[in-house]
Amino acid sequence: MSVQLGMFIGISVIAVAAGAGTVLARNVVYASLSLLLSLMAVAGIYILLFVPFLAIVQVLIYGGAIIVVVLFALMLTRRDLSNESLNNRQWPVAAVTAISGMGVLIAVILANTWPNSVPEDELGPLSVTKIGTELFTRWAVPFELASLLLLVALIGAIVLARPGRRE
Repeated sequence: MSVQLGMFIGISVIAVAAGAGTVLARNVVYASLSLLLSLMAVAGIYILLFVPFLAIVQVLIYGGAIIVVVLFALMLTRRDLSNESLNNRQWPVAAVTAISGMGVLIAVILANTWPNSVPEDELGPLSVTKIGTELFTRWAVPFELASLLLLVALIGAIVLARPGRRE
C-alpha cells in the first residue's frame, strides 16, 4: 500500500466518522463541529488529489463561512433543541429512506466503469484564472442565487425564533 493510499483511507475514515457524528450528535453545536471536521477531511482529500484551489475553497467557504452562519443562527435562536427535534417519531422512515438512497448510490457506482484518467485535450489546462473567468462569466447568477437563498434561510430562522411568535 502506498503512502498516498494510506493517507486517503485515513482521511476518508475521519470524514465518514465526522459525518456520522454530525447526524448522531444530540447537541446541535456538537453536530456543527462534527460537520466542520468532516468538511476539513474533504479538503484533505482534495489536497491528496492535487486540487489545491478546491481545498482552499472548501476550507474558506464551507469550513469557515457556512459553519459560522450555522452557529450564528443557532446562537441567535437560543432555543433548546435537545429533546424537541431530535427525538422524532419519524426516524424509522428517515432511516429506511437513507439506507435505500445509499443502496441506489452503491448500485450506480458498481454498475459504471470509471476511467483512470481524463485525456488532457478534454480537460484542458486548469488554472485559477480559468476558474475565475468561468465563475464570473458563466456561474455568477447561480452563485448569487445560492447566497440569496442562504440569506433568506437566515432571516427565516430569525423570524421563527422571535419571542412573542404565536404558533
